[in-house]
Amino acid sequence: MTENDERPTRTRVTLTDISSRAWEHPADRGALVALRQLKGFDFVLRKMSGLINERAFRLQFLGSAIRVDERQFPKVHRLFTEAATTLDVRDLPELYITNFPMWNAVTIGMDKPFIVLNSALVKGLDDEELRFVLGHELGHAQSGHALYQSLLFWLMRLTGALNWMPIGALGLRAIIAALHEWARKAELSGDRAGLLAVQDPAAALRVQMKLASGGQLEELDTTAFLAQGTEYESAGDLRDSVLKLLLLEAATHPLAVVRAHELRRWVDEGEYTAIVSGSYPKRQEDGDASMSQEAKNAAKSYSEAFARSQDPLAKLLRDMSEGLGGVRDWVSSKIR
Repeated sequence: MTENDERPTRTRVTLTDISSRAWEHPADRGALVALRQLKGFDFVLRKMSGLINERAFRLQFLGSAIRVDERQFPKVHRLFTEAATTLDVRDLPELYITNFPMWNAVTIGMDKPFIVLNSALVKGLDDEELRFVLGHELGHAQSGHALYQSLLFWLMRLTGALNWMPIGALGLRAIIAALHEWARKAELSGDRAGLLAVQDPAAALRVQMKLASGGQLEELDTTAFLAQGTEYESAGDLRDSVLKLLLLEAATHPLAVVRAHELRRWVDEGEYTAIVSGSYPKRQEDGDASMSQEAKNAAKSYSEAFARSQDPLAKLLRDMSEGLGGVRDWVSSKIR
């Protein structure tokens, strides 16, 4: 009997008609709502993204990887369809498993996204952990992340072509940095979708621990791993704060301990429980989503993250703000 067989079968709630807005991080959701309301943007983007040949990608995996179905990797197919049912995904993307030693999964494509799992990931995860990863990728597909991430790839290639123009290149770098920040928030959205698919916070946490360790779960301690996230956020001095910013500048994914920390916070704050209890936005209401309200939600999310951050740079900026506020109040009292 394997470790996975010893775990009891879980009963999961089917989230009928759930909108992707339910799992999207506020910063991700604000950007997506804005882009979705730009009529014709996706058409223009598809035309601009001719450099990224979706058909060629699909043919590559069709010819070199295994397409998952009832006959090939049937257990993975079952977990995939169950995760899709839980998230009420009605148009199931194609799923491939490719022979690759790095732990990774990706959602590719704009017109018809498909999902690719690396073989090392499939071998290293138990059923519930794999269900989380499949839910994560289904979340990307449902949110339309593949379409908008192609803009990032296109701009990165354009930056190389415009490096001889200092002003133009600097402007594009600023846009790319913003898109990287959005991409990191999109990964947090995917983690939330994965948790809603598996409905087992412990399994979601194990995935992050395995991704960080290469699968050596028996050598790890959950409390110590979560403590790393707290230490990463708060330890060090201003030099470490600057280094963290530089490390993330070109990163499309948050660090593993940070992802675990963020997912645990989402659970602790009660939003996950509310969703599985049936309180979530419905997809038929997506057209009524307010761009201005989502922008406010995104700003509020960043403001709250800044307020609770124990990062030395964030603490310094808060202290400076409070000091300037005190000076402002003192000046105001003298003017009166």
